[in-house]
Amino acid sequence: MVSRRKVLAGFAVGIAAAGTGAYFKFKPEPVEIGFKLTEDELAAAHRFLQAYPVIDCHAHPGRSFVRDAQNLAWKMKLYSLAGTFEETTVADMRVGGVAAAVFNGVADFQLLDLAGGAPGAVREFEGDEGWDSYRRQIQNLKQLEADGLIVIARTAADVHGAHAAGTPAAFLGMEGADFLGDDMSRLQAVYDDGLRMITLVHYHNNTLGDITTGSPGKRGLTEFGREVVVGMNKLGIVIDIAHASEQTAFDALAVSTRPVVLSHTHINSPVYSHPRFVSVELAAAVADSGGYVGAWPAGLGIDTLAGFVDRIEELVEVLGEDHVALGSDMDANYKPVLDTYRKMPLVIGALMKRGYSDEIIAKFTSGNFLRVMSEVQNV
Repeated sequence: MVSRRKVLAGFAVGIAAAGTGAYFKFKPEPVEIGFKLTEDELAAAHRFLQAYPVIDCHAHPGRSFVRDAQNLAWKMKLYSLAGTFEETTVADMRVGGVAAAVFNGVADFQLLDLAGGAPGAVREFEGDEGWDSYRRQIQNLKQLEADGLIVIARTAADVHGAHAAGTPAAFLGMEGADFLGDDMSRLQAVYDDGLRMITLVHYHNNTLGDITTGSPGKRGLTEFGREVVVGMNKLGIVIDIAHASEQTAFDALAVSTRPVVLSHTHINSPVYSHPRFVSVELAAAVADSGGYVGAWPAGLGIDTLAGFVDRIEELVEVLGEDHVALGSDMDANYKPVLDTYRKMPLVIGALMKRGYSDEIIAKFTSGNFLRVMSEVQNV
């Protein structure tokens, strides 16, 4: 007998395949690797992973954000009913040598629907719905630590201890700051909860600024957004401007006195461009702030893991080795070409095969993330 869970999961896949948003596929299609490694090359990659931590600067491991979500559009409700799988993804982290990731909630999840092949906000929050959603999601993430799956990291130093102990670490993040509403006191509250990275906007023009997809606004960073950026600098929360309109992003860079990051994106070029990619000028400004761009393995213009390695190389060539990190968007990505952490040894091996030294690869896998986290926290 086919279980109800499998039926729902299959229905969710069918919706995605029908053209209303492969972004939310429950089970993406198998991905072609596009290169081969010898046994010796793969062994060298595994030795690297034993010596250096890998940190994913943007992920949704197991999709904790969907658990107990309320008031969803029907397509999002189907996606939510397909369930969560944190234990599987954390096990994949262990196998793939991923020491830590930013485990993100999705602040505007309840506002989203799928139309025209992409997610977008279709309504506004009612009352404290946004804050209540944050409280639910942060509790879901904390429960993972209570269950012994992960340890919550609050500083760069916490990663080294977790790596040595062999327990995956989770920095807590939120994609979208919608939960703040217009209440600055909530920023201190979420910091006390352990939140250490916030993406200012996601798929909803919120009280901080405008998005870059769908129906972007023309405000740039709002006055409240400026207050939030200053407050994040003071508390030591990393500012992520992925999903932000260029004006919002440049405004945030102008206000911040700490490094700013683009956690998961790529640079637009004559070869391929997309609204979720950024201009070379914005990427360079992030690098100039001391921040990094997270290499994003979305299936936009690429369809193999080799294509993702190409993307990493392109970012290093444009921005330099000190300003590129890993931003997989794991478990909530669009047509991911890195679809499981178990393939991280292949990524490492491919970079080695292309002539990158352990020192340079280590900057990409964790060094740049840890440096920025330390500089933001002034430690």
